[in-house]
Amino acid sequence: MNRQAPQAAGLDPAVLRDQLFELWNRKDLQTLHLVAIQGFSKLSEPLEALLTIVEGCPDRQRGRSNTLGHHILMEFQRWMKDHPQVTLSSLSEHQALELQHRVLRLPADTQVSFVESLINIYHLGSLDPAVLRLHFVKLQALNCYKEAAVLCIKLNLQKEVNMEQMCIPLILQDKLPLAESFVTGHNHLEQLLVTLLDSWCHPSFRVEELSKQFPRLSLSKHSMGLIAPKMLTKHILRLAEKFHIDQGLYPNALHKRRLDSLRFLMYKRFVEKSMTEENWSDHVQSVVADDLELQIQLVEMLVKYHSLQKASQWSLNYNVPRNRLPFGVWDTQQCLPPDLQQICPSDSAKTEEWISSQHHCQRFYQVPLTKDKVSFVGTAEALQRCRNIVLKDGGIVGIDMEWQPTFGCIVTQQVALIQLAVNDQVFLLDLCANGFCQHPDTISFIRSLFSERNVLKLGYGMTGDLKCLLATWHQFSDEPLKMEGVLDLLSVHKKIQSSKVKRTQNGPKEVLVGARSVEKGLSLLVQQILGKPLDKTEQMSNWEKRPLRISQIRYAVADAYCLLDVYSVLSRNPARFGLPADLRSISSSQSEKSGDKTQKKKLAKQKKQTLEEECQGAQRVSPPRSDMEKGLLCGEKPSEYPPPLLPQQLRVVCDNMLQGLGRYLRCLGVDVIMLENTDDHREAARLAQAEGRVILTCGQPFQSLRSQVGEGRCLSLECTEKARDQAVRVLRHFNVQPTPSDIFSRCQACNSDQYVAVPREDMVRMLKQKGFLQDQVDTEHTQQTSRQQEDKKLGDILTPCMTPELPRYALQCRWAPLSGLDPDTLTFPGGAPIQLHTVPPALLPRIPLFYVCTRCGKVFWEGSHFGRVLSMFQEVLHVTAEDTDSVAAAHLS
Repeated sequence: MNRQAPQAAGLDPAVLRDQLFELWNRKDLQTLHLVAIQGFSKLSEPLEALLTIVEGCPDRQRGRSNTLGHHILMEFQRWMKDHPQVTLSSLSEHQALELQHRVLRLPADTQVSFVESLINIYHLGSLDPAVLRLHFVKLQALNCYKEAAVLCIKLNLQKEVNMEQMCIPLILQDKLPLAESFVTGHNHLEQLLVTLLDSWCHPSFRVEELSKQFPRLSLSKHSMGLIAPKMLTKHILRLAEKFHIDQGLYPNALHKRRLDSLRFLMYKRFVEKSMTEENWSDHVQSVVADDLELQIQLVEMLVKYHSLQKASQWSLNYNVPRNRLPFGVWDTQQCLPPDLQQICPSDSAKTEEWISSQHHCQRFYQVPLTKDKVSFVGTAEALQRCRNIVLKDGGIVGIDMEWQPTFGCIVTQQVALIQLAVNDQVFLLDLCANGFCQHPDTISFIRSLFSERNVLKLGYGMTGDLKCLLATWHQFSDEPLKMEGVLDLLSVHKKIQSSKVKRTQNGPKEVLVGARSVEKGLSLLVQQILGKPLDKTEQMSNWEKRPLRISQIRYAVADAYCLLDVYSVLSRNPARFGLPADLRSISSSQSEKSGDKTQKKKLAKQKKQTLEEECQGAQRVSPPRSDMEKGLLCGEKPSEYPPPLLPQQLRVVCDNMLQGLGRYLRCLGVDVIMLENTDDHREAARLAQAEGRVILTCGQPFQSLRSQVGEGRCLSLECTEKARDQAVRVLRHFNVQPTPSDIFSRCQACNSDQYVAVPREDMVRMLKQKGFLQDQVDTEHTQQTSRQQEDKKLGDILTPCMTPELPRYALQCRWAPLSGLDPDTLTFPGGAPIQLHTVPPALLPRIPLFYVCTRCGKVFWEGSHFGRVLSMFQEVLHVTAEDTDSVAAAHLS
C-alpha cells in the first residue's frame, strides 16, 4: 500500500492550526505539545496536512527562529519518530514530488532552522539537481542570496552551482563567512574563492565589472569598503592558511601585503628610526625576495627616504634594469667606488659587548646577570640540564617566545626561540637547531612545563605565544596542552590599571598611564613597576638567523627575566598596586557565572577600551551625553582643561575620512594637513612623528594609529557627527580660542599662511595679460582706479603695515612682496601660477584688493562668507573689544 496509516482520520488541518495558534498566543507550550501530538495522529494525510498548517501560520517573520511554524515542525519531527510509517517514501512518486514542490514554493525568507526541518521531513535532497538549481536561480532573482546559499549548503549541492554566482553577492552583502562556509570542505571551490578574491586585488580590477555581472545588486559605499584591497588581502591570507592554499594562487594579495610591509619597514627605519640597519636589511631582503616590482619600489622609496647612494647600492644588488631606475640612480651607480657598490651590513655584532653602554643602562631595564648565566639549549643533553633546574618544585619561571616577523604574510608564525628565566640564569631553547624542535624530548618537556602545577609560569599576553606553539607543534592540536600554574601578567597589569592606585611620592612614577609615556605592553609594565622600560629595538629581529647577535640575546633574556623582577616587586606589597594578596587568584577570578555574563561583558568591554586607550597614550573624543558631560572629554574633569591655545599653535593631521573637519579647522586658522583618499593611514603617523602633529581620526584606523604616537597625540571622533560639530569638539578639547581675526588666516586649499596682496589695477593687468579680460570689459572702472595706478607698481613691497587695505586677519599671516611674482609667467618662486581663471570679471568694480596664496596660487577676496563662518562658530570664537566692530559689520553684511 502507498497510503499512510494513521491511528485516526478526518481532522481538518485548519482546525488543528487554529488550536495550536491559540495555545501559542497563550504561551501554553505544554498543552500545545499534547494537542499537536494528538492532532498529528488524527490527520488523514499528515505530510500534506503539515504543509497546509505551516503555510497558514501567521508568524513566519524573517530572522525569527522561535515561531509557531518552527515549533510545529519540531513537534512533527518528534511525532514522526514514534510513527516511522509516516514517511515520504510511503507516498506515490507523484504525490511525493508534488509535496516537495510545495515546500520549494514556501516564502524564501524563512529562518534557516525552519528550512532545515523541511529538508529533513520532505527529503528535498532526493529532488533532481536540475530542479533545485532552477530554484536557486529563482531565489537569487528575488535577491534572496543568503537563503539560496543556505539551502544549497544543507543539500550539499555546492558543486552543482556556479560558485561566483552564489558567493559574490554574499561577499558584497557583508556575508563573507557564509561564502566561506559554502566552499568549506570542497578543495576546488576553496581555491576558486581565494583566486576570485585575489583577482579583485589586481590594479586593473574595476568594480564596474561586478555591476554588469549583478545588475540587481546595489553597490553601496559600504560594499565598496568590503572589497577594498587592504581588507581583501587580510581575508585572502586568512583563508589561504585555513584551506592550505598554495601561494601561487593569490599573487596579488601577497604582493600587496609585501608592498605594505616594505612601506612599514621604511617607516620604522628612516622615520621612526626604531629599527637597526641589520634588522632592516634582513627583513627587506626577505620581503622583496625575487619580485622585480618590489625591488623597483624599494629603490624608489630609498631615493625618497634616504639617499641616491643607498638606492644605487640596492639597485646594484638586485640588478634592476636601467630603464626602471628612478632619475639620478644610474648616474650615482657610475660614480660609486667598488667598496661602496655592495650592501654592507654593519659589523657591530663583531664588536658588541655583553655589558651595555652607560647611556643604555640609564635609559632601559638591565638584567642582573653575566653572560655565562645565559645558556643555549639545542641538544637533548642540554635540555636535560635545563629540565632539572626549571621544573624544580616551588620554582618560578619567566617565559617568553620569539618568532620571525612575517608582517602578516603568514597569520600564525612558528616559534624560533623560547626563553626560560629562573632566579639566577636564563635558558634559551633554540628551536632552529637541527632536529631539536621536533625531538620527542623537546615536545615532552614543553608538555611537562605547562602542566606542572607546582611550578609558577609567568608570561605577558600569553595568548599569542600559545597560538604560535600550536603552529610549531601540531601535536598540541590533537592532544591539547594542560595549563596549570600559569599567571599571565597582562591580567595583573589590567587589574593595576583599573584600580587606579597611585605610588608614593618617593617611589617610581604612579601606576596610572598618561605621564607622557609612549611605552606599551610589557615595556610599560616594567617601566611602571621597575622604573625603566625595556629596550624593544631588537623586537622585530630575524629570529631564525644564526648566530644571534649579542643585542638580540640581551633583548631575549631581558624579556623573560623582567617578569621575575616585576612579580617579585608586586608580591612584596600587592595592596600598594590595588592587587589581592594572592596574585595567582587574578587569573582564576576571570571566570564568571553565567547569570552575570552579559552585563559583565558590556562593562568589561568599556573598561578594556578605556584601559587600552590609557596604555597606548591615545584619547577618544565622543559627543557629550548631557550638559554635565560637556566638559568631560576622555575622562577629564571640566576644571582640567589645558591652557588656552592660539589656533596657530595647534598642528594636526586629519585622516582621509575627516576632510570636512580639516577644512573647518583651517578656516579658523589651525595648521591642518589632510590625507588624500589614496594615502595609507600610516602616513598620518609618519607626519605626526616627523612634525609633532596630533592625529585626528575616526573608525578602525584609530586602533592602529594610536600605538604609533605619544600620549594624547591621537584623537578619535564620531564618524556620524557633522564636520562642524567635530571641529567644535576638537577646539574645546584643546582649549583653542580662535578670534574673528583668525578666520581665513590660512589658505583653504593648501594650508599655507603666506599671501600676497594684489591691488585691483594689477589684477586687471594680469587678467588682460593672460587673455581672461577684454579691453572693453574694464572701461567702467578704469577711471575709478587711475589715481591709484599712479602710486602703485607691480614691484611694491606688501607688509602688514598696509592696514587700511589688508584684511582683518593680516596680523595672523605672513605677507610676501608682489615683486616675488614672475612678471612674464605670473608664477611664484615655488612654481605655482596665480589661478586667474577663478576671478570673475564682474567682481573687479567692487573689490579693491585681492589676496593670493603664494603656495598654490588660489585667489581670495572679501565677501559674505566671513559672516557665515562667524555665525557658524560663534559659540567657540573669542571676541575681544577690538573685534566688535568687524563682527557687527559682518552681521550687517
